[in-house]
Amino acid sequence: MIDLSLIEQYGDRFLDGTLITLKLVLIASILGLLIALPLALARSSRHRRYWMPAYAYIYFFRGTPLLIQLFIIYYGLGQFPAITESFLWPVLSNAEYCGLIGLTLNTAAYTAEILRGGIRAVPRGEVEAAKAYGMSWWMAQHRIVLPRAIRIAWPAYGNEVVLLLKGSALVSTIAVWDLMGEARSVFSRTYALEVFVYAAVVYFLLTFTLTRVFSQIEKRINRYLVSY
Repeated sequence: MIDLSLIEQYGDRFLDGTLITLKLVLIASILGLLIALPLALARSSRHRRYWMPAYAYIYFFRGTPLLIQLFIIYYGLGQFPAITESFLWPVLSNAEYCGLIGLTLNTAAYTAEILRGGIRAVPRGEVEAAKAYGMSWWMAQHRIVLPRAIRIAWPAYGNEVVLLLKGSALVSTIAVWDLMGEARSVFSRTYALEVFVYAAVVYFLLTFTLTRVFSQIEKRINRYLVSY
């Protein structure tokens, strides 16, 4: 039987953990998108000096588990005196900052591939028409390619943010007191499995809300681009 008294006793901790989870996901998704955009453009380039570094970055972060990336950032970098004695250490010694960095770098790689797919899906004729009108490369990207690419990639990007939300639970392994971290802490005190049921319900509600938000934004983007 589910013990509702756990909510009364530890509700504040669940709320704090939920707010930290939302903060991490929101900031990581924004920063990841900002990093992903130039990565996607570089990955779409035909010049080796642009697409090869972007490809290496994307391949590494998509090809290794997020958990290992978090461990390397939080536990691994602290093994180097050059890091511990530098101005970076106040940031890299903080578990929450390390969790944010790991989530950002990871989602940037996946988002870059999503955007690249959107860029490649833009009809070639529209790009050629932009060149015929005398648009520069950047103007064509800004006025023609990127708006269409974002429209095409938006549903997949929404799925990526949802995956980021669920993947954020891994930051609890590096002592970040997010929703999962608080659930694990409460469970270690009470040994009540209901704690994880509550956490699962909160993650489900957050996922449902995110899905609806992205669906509404997609409808607005489609209406805007049609009128544009």
